[in-house]
Amino acid sequence: MGSILEQGLPLIWYFIIGFGIFMYVLLDGFVLGIGILFPTMPHEDDRDVMMNTVAPIWDGNETWLVLGGAALFAAFPVAYAVILPALYLPLIGMLLALIFRGVAFEFRFKSSGKRWMWNLAFFGGSLVTTFWQGVSLGAFVQGFEVVDRQYGGGSFDWLTPFALFTGVALIAGYALLGATWLIMKAEGELQDRAYRYALLLLYAVLAGLVVISIWVPILDPKIAERWFSWPNIALFAPAPLFTAVAAFALWHSVRKRYTYPPFILAMALFLFGYSGLGISIWPNIIPPDITIWEGASPPESQIFLLIGVVFLLPVILGYTAYSYWIFRGKVTRESGYHH
Repeated sequence: MGSILEQGLPLIWYFIIGFGIFMYVLLDGFVLGIGILFPTMPHEDDRDVMMNTVAPIWDGNETWLVLGGAALFAAFPVAYAVILPALYLPLIGMLLALIFRGVAFEFRFKSSGKRWMWNLAFFGGSLVTTFWQGVSLGAFVQGFEVVDRQYGGGSFDWLTPFALFTGVALIAGYALLGATWLIMKAEGELQDRAYRYALLLLYAVLAGLVVISIWVPILDPKIAERWFSWPNIALFAPAPLFTAVAAFALWHSVRKRYTYPPFILAMALFLFGYSGLGISIWPNIIPPDITIWEGASPPESQIFLLIGVVFLLPVILGYTAYSYWIFRGKVTRESGYHH
């Protein structure tokens, strides 16, 4: 029984943390995308509508970030002890930018004379947050130097061409989510612009995906072997195939000016890209060498916390779904909850 728990519990926690991070990426991703697209809109009225589409739901999205971080600390303390020191600077940069974005959200509606300043803070906060998230992801995929279950590298080991590239690529990805969200929520000229941006951003995201898909196996021969050895190549082929199908369907739905499919397909594109990442690093919690079983906390700790999460997750999912349902439908300048 003990060995079943020791094998199974880290697996459950791996998927809980993965799910939490993925929910954050999707739900806060399109809000950050709205911020990234902010300066591309010529009229202040359009920016008001953009804000209004996300105003009722944006702050609930941070819950998933907290859940992922807290679960990592509880279930994989070694990973927490290595990943945080390795990524202190990008993570601090991300949190500071999130503060700017949050303050801009609340103050922009109240401000009259200095609105341009809050527009800039909202855009800058969103852009910088996204960039640092992408850099952190790139650094994570590259792996960390671990000595005696502690981080053994330097403060700037994350600063590599690959990590910087993933930072830029994620900006395009979140902007795509933001554009497809606007297609769903906006009307008129703002929606027309969102269709145009979505198409351009899709090309940028696909270019980024292709470059990263070639770059990652070059970084680590073990990842190359995992993807390209037999029978794995047949087993994992659905991940890139589904990604390609989702990308084509998204392109088609934008060209045909559908309302809801573009956002759903953009989320699907992220899901398949995310699954490819999972395949590349599995079963490591700290790439390139420390597995989820080596990095796990004692089974007693994991069981104790799992009881809490079993109650907590349905509540978070429930109120998230409820808030999106309540604020469904098109948004106009007059329909904002701040007015």
